[in-house]
Amino acid sequence: MANNPFWSDAAVTAAMDARLAPLDGGTVEIYTGTQPADANTALGAQTLLATLTLSAPAFGAAAASGAAGSRVVTATANAITAGVAVATGTAAWYRAKDSGGTGVHDGSVGTASADMVLNSVAIASGDGVSVTSWTVTQAE
Repeated sequence: MANNPFWSDAAVTAAMDARLAPLDGGTVEIYTGTQPADANTALGAQTLLATLTLSAPAFGAAAASGAAGSRVVTATANAITAGVAVATGTAAWYRAKDSGGTGVHDGSVGTASADMVLNSVAIASGDGVSVTSWTVTQAE
């Protein structure tokens, strides 16, 4: 017998909201190099380019969209305070941390078609770094 689980909109949006709540008032760090296997993996040779401050709450309420069987749940970040680059490099990924500095969520960065969209991925020390958009999406 095949596994074929489907969740209600209410269950999945509540789960997404709960997973993102620890980021309220936290930070997001932008890095060069290869994204680690998951948010539990320690950093290696990646270079921290900038740290940006998240709002409280960090994300708006998650919402479900799409047709039954292929629905997704999406949450969009609220305003993020721009940061100043502390190093030079090409931004490749981010790690979002709670207000205590613990990593919660990693994802890709780019100027389009990425988890987090930045104003530029070519970052020089002293440059302003800002987020154009950031959404977290999960299949229902």
